[in-house]
Amino acid sequence: MFFIRSWLGTIWIYAWIAFGVLATCVFGWFVPQKWVVFFWNRMLLKTALWGLHRLGGICIEVRGLQHINQERAIYASKHESALETYVLTTIITRGVMILKKELTYIPFFGWAQWLYGLIPVDRGAGARAMKKMLSAAKKRVAEKRPIIIFPEGHRMKPGSTQKYKPGFLFMAQNLEVPIVPVALNTGMFWPRSSTKHFPGKVIIEFMEPMMPSDDKRLFIETLQKKIEDKCAELNAETVKNYPYTEVNLGGEKQKTA
Repeated sequence: MFFIRSWLGTIWIYAWIAFGVLATCVFGWFVPQKWVVFFWNRMLLKTALWGLHRLGGICIEVRGLQHINQERAIYASKHESALETYVLTTIITRGVMILKKELTYIPFFGWAQWLYGLIPVDRGAGARAMKKMLSAAKKRVAEKRPIIIFPEGHRMKPGSTQKYKPGFLFMAQNLEVPIVPVALNTGMFWPRSSTKHFPGKVIIEFMEPMMPSDDKRLFIETLQKKIEDKCAELNAETVKNYPYTEVNLGGEKQKTA
């Protein structure tokens, strides 16, 4: 039954995303960007996630709604699977993500991301890339679009982490906006390296905003501990309620400082 529900939910959500990509590539050139954002976040992705719940048995619970700022903030989120990239912008309804520049080169998919207004970053370009990213972020924040970033840089298995990259703090200091830590348990139900998904309750938890400090090292370590500790709590809660998800937990944590 798990296998059947997993495939039904997967087919449903990716069919809707494929439709959204094609529709954006056809019409996105001719309409204001805010219409593209509305189409994705208020209509298409909500429909896709509704079907994932009904067919795949994955529901979404959002905690800490009082900490969400829909206009001026940077959301530093744990990254465990593709699922949070679909969920977060349905909660932060005008949110814009930072993504690897290489992803924008993918035909249709990359074009749709550009039309949506996502911010690409060339990780190999050093300071020049940071300046371009900051310039694009300033423009988005001026348009009242908060920023979503994954400080680890790529997806991690639940229970694992690595040193957070400092780019989000550089951006927050220059934009003078708070950083909202985001913990989640998506990887327990949507493993990053598997097409098999597990039914249950995905939790996205927003925590109290943190204003950037001048002590970069201490701030990043504090933020990382806050996010990772909360993720550990969510993972323990998940295993208690859905014991079959324990197989998706990672091993010992990697170096965090």
